[in-house]
This record gives sequence, structure tokens and C-alpha cells, in this order.
Amino acid sequence: MDVEDTVINRRSVREFLDRDVRDELIRKILECGRWAPSGLNNQPWRFVVIKDKDVKGRVAQQTRYCGIITEAPVCIAVFMDKSESYDRTKDLLAMGACIQNMLLCAHSLGLGAVWLGEILKNKEKVAGILEVPNSYELTAVVALGYPKDAERASTRKPLDDLIFRII
Repeated sequence: MDVEDTVINRRSVREFLDRDVRDELIRKILECGRWAPSGLNNQPWRFVVIKDKDVKGRVAQQTRYCGIITEAPVCIAVFMDKSESYDRTKDLLAMGACIQNMLLCAHSLGLGAVWLGEILKNKEKVAGILEVPNSYELTAVVALGYPKDAERASTRKPLDDLIFRII
């Protein structure tokens, strides 16, 4: 699968088969995340891989999308280590690149994933549940697994509507 095909055909997956994801696939996804660009190469991302049903259940209580988290075989809490930060805006952009790399990698491996952000309203509670250092700030939870069969379609605005100006 080439990069363009992966980017264009990746969709958010919110329903998963009851099937374990092998640890080596999880590591590949994390590996792709860690190769995202970051300002000064500070690599502020930190990951907590959640497979334990009890822990997933407690994290799921922190979002209205609890069913996605409890159904997913694996969730990855993606944190920004503020102690590694040099510019918050740049670091948050780097975190987005990290998460996108992970989503694209999951798709290329035949897995489905979704980037959950609504949970950020309770990021301190999630950090407490996962017992991370105070310098870690939750930026997303990525739920992943093998997708249930479903047709996933998406539309985009025409490119010419998005180009403001060519100078």
C-alpha cells in the first residue's frame, strides 16, 4: 500500500472485532508514531498501552464515547511530556503528527483506529487512572483493533475551495 492510498483510504473505525492485536503490531504502530517530526527533535510523546479490561473500563468512564474504548482490544493513551517541551504550540503540532502516523500505520497493517479527543475534558482524571507523571498531558486516546466489516465513506471539500490563493 503506498502512502497516498493509505492517506486517502484511511477512515476512523469505531467498531472492532473481539480479536487480540499482537504486541508486535502495537510496537510497529508506536514505532511509526515516534518517527513523527518534532521541533528541535524533542520527541515529547509518551505512550500508555492499555489492554486490561478493568483499566479500559475506568478510562472509558471519562468520555461519552465509552463504548469505543471498552470494545477496542487496545487503547493507546498518547501524552505530551511537558518537561520535554520547548514551545507548546509546536509540541502540540508534533503530537498531532505522531498520532496521524499511528493512525496511518494501523490502517496499513489492516487494523482500524480512531483518534478520541472528547476525553480530554477529563485528561487529569485519565492521567490519575494511568498513574503517569505530573509532567504528562493527555493529548488523545487512540482506540484500535481489527475493524468490524462496515462500509466507511467520507467526503472532502473540493481542493479548489480550500486553496485561498496561489501567489
